[in-house]
Amino acid sequence: MKKYSVQKAPFIVPTTDGKLIEEHHGKASTNNDEISIAHMVAPPYWCEPFQTPTFEEYTYIIRGKKQFIIEGEIIVLETGQSIKIEKNTRVQYSNPFDEPCEYIAICTPAFSIENVNRED
Repeated sequence: MKKYSVQKAPFIVPTTDGKLIEEHHGKASTNNDEISIAHMVAPPYWCEPFQTPTFEEYTYIIRGKKQFIIEGEIIVLETGQSIKIEKNTRVQYSNPFDEPCEYIAICTPAFSIENVNRED
């Protein structure tokens, strides 16, 4: 039995907002409930609703900038920066800038639509 697995075909999450989500490891791609690792590209002027996830989320910015509103505080990450957001924290993710933002997101336990708790 192999002690590793190489992901060559990430699950492409269907979106309607122009955001690219390639889940390399997680519930949808590898049936892993413990962690999800996704490569994402948020288009310019993209925005998600506020949410209060029941997972920790780590974000690393590969290129561009991404805005976070965390418990009312605005934080902007730039290329080469990263952040960890604790579970049960109200947050909004957006790219209000005029260039795409490419980043890696890691969630523990794994992301699922049931545990993200998006607001309407």
